[in-house]
Amino acid sequence: MKVSGLICEYNPFHNGHLYHINETRKNGATHIVSVMSGSFVQRGDVAIMDKLMRARLAVKSGVDLVIELPVQYSLSSAENFAAGAVWLLNSLGVVDELSFGSECGDVEKLSRALEMVDEVASTRAFDINEIMEKGYTYPRALTSVLSGVYPNAAAIVSEPNNTLAIEYLRALKSLRSPIVPFTVRREGASHDSGAVEDGKASASYIRERILAGAGTSELAEIMPEIWAKAVGEAAEKGGIAKLERLERVMLYKLRMASPEEIARISDIAQGLEHRIYGARMAGSLEELFGTVKTKRYTMARIKRIMLSLLIGITREDMTHVPPYGRILAFNDRGREILAAAKGKAVIPFGSSLAKLSQKNRVSRRFAELEGKASDIYGLALDNVTSAADDYRAKIAIDLELD
Repeated sequence: MKVSGLICEYNPFHNGHLYHINETRKNGATHIVSVMSGSFVQRGDVAIMDKLMRARLAVKSGVDLVIELPVQYSLSSAENFAAGAVWLLNSLGVVDELSFGSECGDVEKLSRALEMVDEVASTRAFDINEIMEKGYTYPRALTSVLSGVYPNAAAIVSEPNNTLAIEYLRALKSLRSPIVPFTVRREGASHDSGAVEDGKASASYIRERILAGAGTSELAEIMPEIWAKAVGEAAEKGGIAKLERLERVMLYKLRMASPEEIARISDIAQGLEHRIYGARMAGSLEELFGTVKTKRYTMARIKRIMLSLLIGITREDMTHVPPYGRILAFNDRGREILAAAKGKAVIPFGSSLAKLSQKNRVSRRFAELEGKASDIYGLALDNVTSAADDYRAKIAIDLELD
């Protein structure tokens, strides 16, 4: 039994994800567990389809067990996103390998790049701060300084999947985890590309096509057929989510918030709360984001902050590692993973949010945020769902394997 862990969003699942799973199997994985973002994703957006649907389809597409990444981690920086997901995989106690995609396709090169990044971050902090004072983000300032010292490492960290890969390695190192990293070179269209290459397209391009009303036959050319059909069915039932549907509630929340409340939100720094508070007169999300965005504050970061404000995620919420692992879907092999984890897992794993919330104070807070996130997500759907659905949710169990 070789258990491989994947960290994903499947927003939505496409042929590149299927390739990753198949390559992970070729590398010897007999069982695969995925940690997946739930209602909201790291780019600061709603997930295009309900998390339980995405988890069920993931199991039908080659994953054996799907565990939810808590919302405060899915709406956070790459470092926190990776740290929370790796913590969950490590906490199962049975994961042998962490499999992830990268443009680099070489774990040794990524590991060396991590060492160089950390070295430059600690020894050239003054130079980095000088660039940031000109209005640039920390990652861009770091890459700029890195390019003058280790140009090869700078080239590696400039690619988005490599950046996440390095954060996965950092998290493994921080936890002193026995999990072995394995990377699959990303094939086909690049991140956020509008091109289709050999049946592979980026998730952003596929989302654009879905939101534009693409039919099942068109989508089936760039994603597995079961996903294309599911998207079509979700669209017919009003189950496709759009961030724009949250526009009024987000604007309302900002207009009612004080600078002190905004300052408590995770990822607020350098007086950003005053800039956001100053944008409270905006009449649309586009105006709001455009007012706040600068070279230092990326659009994704601003969106994550605004969604965190809406949900109520604070800086305090990021001081706790996930106290439980919430199961969203599994099959027979997934059940074998859970059976092997008994006596080895360091946190509880279960499917009932209500039961998991009763473990301790931190668990209650995590479950509270997840419930709020799901309630708000329901407002982003064309067909608005009822409140408190997350506590009544029935997970997908697929016990019929091919």
